Amino acid sequence: MTVDSAAQDPSRSALVQRLAQESFAFDGTARDPERNCWLVVHRHQHGCLPSEYDIREVDEALYLEVLEARRSG
Repeated sequence: MTVDSAAQDPSRSALVQRLAQESFAFDGTARDPERNCWLVVHRHQHGCLPSEYDIREVDEALYLEVLEARRSG
């Protein structure tokens, strides 16, 4: 049985909710939830938005949690 990591850790849950809310700030440039959630997770992990050729990876589990929180919120 898989347990959602946000459900286990209240601070993780708060982070996921905060990032999901921050993703809406990018809706002005592109109303694409997948892209916008990826942008906020990238900024959270690396301290900046990605440049054109930025190939640094992001935490996929965190990205999926943020995307789900945005869609269900």
